[in-house]
Amino acid sequence: MPTLRNRSADTRAPQVILESTSPYESRRLRMEYDGVTTAAYLHDETSAIAATWIANHQPAAPTTDLGRLNGGKAPIMPAAHTKHPQGRPPFEPATLQALWFEEGDGVAILEAGQLLAVIPGWADMNRGMPGYSRDIIGQTPFGWSLDDAMEGLVPRVEQARAYWHWRLAQNSWGSFQQAVLGHLLARLGPGAHYWDAGSGKQPIVGVTERPPTPSRPYTVLSTVGMSCQRMPVVEQFVEDTSGYARIELCMATTLASAQAARVFLWLAQYPWRSVTWFGPGHSVRWYHEPATFPLGGGNEAVLLLDEPGGLIGPEHPDLSGFSFGGDLVRWLWIIPISERERLLAKERGSASLVNQLAAQRRSFVIGS
Repeated sequence: MPTLRNRSADTRAPQVILESTSPYESRRLRMEYDGVTTAAYLHDETSAIAATWIANHQPAAPTTDLGRLNGGKAPIMPAAHTKHPQGRPPFEPATLQALWFEEGDGVAILEAGQLLAVIPGWADMNRGMPGYSRDIIGQTPFGWSLDDAMEGLVPRVEQARAYWHWRLAQNSWGSFQQAVLGHLLARLGPGAHYWDAGSGKQPIVGVTERPPTPSRPYTVLSTVGMSCQRMPVVEQFVEDTSGYARIELCMATTLASAQAARVFLWLAQYPWRSVTWFGPGHSVRWYHEPATFPLGGGNEAVLLLDEPGGLIGPEHPDLSGFSFGGDLVRWLWIIPISERERLLAKERGSASLVNQLAAQRRSFVIGS
């Protein structure tokens, strides 16, 4: 049966009525109205990766209009799956607002402060997982009912609202920074140099240097700020995220601190820029020529370990005990490795690589 619609409006070019970029500049939301429907799209740097239908603005047919889909247009929701089968008035752009999740991988859309739609981080068009919309009844390929998911999504939206309210307050970063530095002072002793690793962009991250002490013959470098926001996509891989969503990176080294600290310029914002996460045993390949790798030694990747005790060297400092936002913060130690070793860890697991490094008498202290 043909879809009931105004054919002149059906040819209208989509009008962007809401556009927003995530605080970490890794995702972009576009909400478009074409005279017949409104839909929202979540983009990465190159294309739309997730979407949800928002509303029909003309009467709906019983079945999907395949002609619109084949023409690359937003779908008209079939009548049985919309609360407004006769269509609803267009949205007023001034009433619309994007509220990004703390992780930056998902976004809620508010109309006059009320929840209209959510495209969470796990939404993925390639896997048939759309976002959620207030006007949808049931589950469809174009979106799922927001009403049916309120129990799980509303707390996430309220958490995001509270987080950005706190984060944008004048003294929020300073109080967080002092809390981390105070924790490291108790664990590692007084600090020396402090570098900015954020280049003025979110997330703000610094690097603190803790020089050798009589009982510790090496410097410890640590990020300050990665744990101020949860990492993206963790919940897609770990059932209980409370011990994994917030991290700081650290390094034991006898190299010149300013040289070794350059590795944090690469890694400190990586999870939010690339929409990924760092966990124990993860490895990351250096993005440039091996000769430019800051930690040298012919290496061109890093292995991240929460317990580097499997490698030789003095006992590593215990940096545990700090928490933020109800989550424990996990410090991950940076271990430089070769590309061949990174591939071994990917194939056989990080424990196998650690055993091999220990057999080679590799130390967790870089430069030893």
